[in-house]
Amino acid sequence: MTRPDFPGIGGAAKIAVNANVPASTLVFEELRARIVSLKLPPGTILNRADLAEAFGVSQSPIREAIQRLEEIDLVMSYRQSRTEVTRINRERLRYESFLRCGMECEVVDRLCRAPGADLTKAMGYLKMQEVLAGDTDQIELFRELDENFHEELFAAAGYEAIHRLVIAQSSQMARLRTLDLPRGDKMHSVVEGHRAVIDCITAGDRQGAADAMRVHLSGTIGRLDDIMQANDGYFT
Repeated sequence: MTRPDFPGIGGAAKIAVNANVPASTLVFEELRARIVSLKLPPGTILNRADLAEAFGVSQSPIREAIQRLEEIDLVMSYRQSRTEVTRINRERLRYESFLRCGMECEVVDRLCRAPGADLTKAMGYLKMQEVLAGDTDQIELFRELDENFHEELFAAAGYEAIHRLVIAQSSQMARLRTLDLPRGDKMHSVVEGHRAVIDCITAGDRQGAADAMRVHLSGTIGRLDDIMQANDGYFT
């Protein structure tokens, strides 16, 4: 088990800039981002007092953020003991994969039936990914662009709120993708998947778009056994 390094995690200044957002939400979003990116890997012990000091807040928003992380199975708190980042739950992975695939296939279907939908931002993110594909030194930016691409598809279809729901319920899959992505061929595969989806949408090919999205989203879960074998300590 490891203890996290919190320098630069964000303190009172960051929360002041986001004055309209509850402190507990800022803490939750930052901790979730660090957990799904594996900067806080499974087994990491989270000390509430250390977190409160790092964020420049009282322990109340820390407690609320941890409760939200528990709800999505990213941490487990032991009474009067410790809070620990969980291992990746294989059964929840399958649930999350099913949920995300179903929602995203429906989104591309809606976009195919809305020829006026604005895909400009999604296509812009795709072009940036094409430039970065294969450069594993840019993996963090590539991962961010990946999420931005999918978010813009939801936005173009008018379902931003649904995207937030899907992301909130896909934390285990996010960790799995983090383990799978640092491969040059995986980056190219992501780009090819995004391109296939966009091409089908612009052609109005509803079945093709759904099939392309399904294939795109199934790549990582299809490699689950290999990923687990290479990272045994990260899984339940």
